[in-house]
Amino acid sequence: MKSLNKKTIIHISIIIISIILIYYFLIRKEDYIESSINSNILNTYEENNNINNNLLNIENNNKIIVYITGQVKNEGIHEIKEKSRIADIIEKAGGLTEEADISSLNLAYIIEDGMKIHIPKKGEKNNNITDETNTYISKENNNGNSENINKKGKININTATQTELETLPGIGSSTALKIINYRKENGKFNNIEDIKKVNGIGESKYSKIKELIKI
Repeated sequence: MKSLNKKTIIHISIIIISIILIYYFLIRKEDYIESSINSNILNTYEENNNINNNLLNIENNNKIIVYITGQVKNEGIHEIKEKSRIADIIEKAGGLTEEADISSLNLAYIIEDGMKIHIPKKGEKNNNITDETNTYISKENNNGNSENINKKGKININTATQTELETLPGIGSSTALKIINYRKENGKFNNIEDIKKVNGIGESKYSKIKELIKI
């Protein structure tokens, strides 16, 4: 009887230990599965978050090149984010000088790649020029020529400054100086076609600017 009791006790102990081991194994397995699922979810979230951050960084890193001249502390070519405004490129160029006149500029204007912006000096725009805001902004087109952005008026070739003449398509600094020197030597142009008398302005170049000039 005693021997039987010992065997029974041993069997019962084995059964209890087995049950404990099985239960422990099942619990551990569930924890492992849950942990794996949570880990996969977390990894997926982190991967998606990294992708979104990379896309955001790519978008934020899109740069444009702008040429700013005139009354800023650091004239020249500057790199700036897309969809920046004139106020932003002025800040990028070190800010305005004391002689700057921004009364004719729309500081909220969104600039584009290849654009040239000139910040005029006080009194610079008062040389009998009837053109208003944005006459000092130009953009390079695909042919490398300057495309006048101002749509309000035309450039007066008898009174325009070098900077204003340079806003005309195909008119660079050297040609603008030739126009000014021609006026000094020969007087004012009698009609817009007379600008073809300036060395370097042929029929082709004239056809690009004739709708943008006046006397």
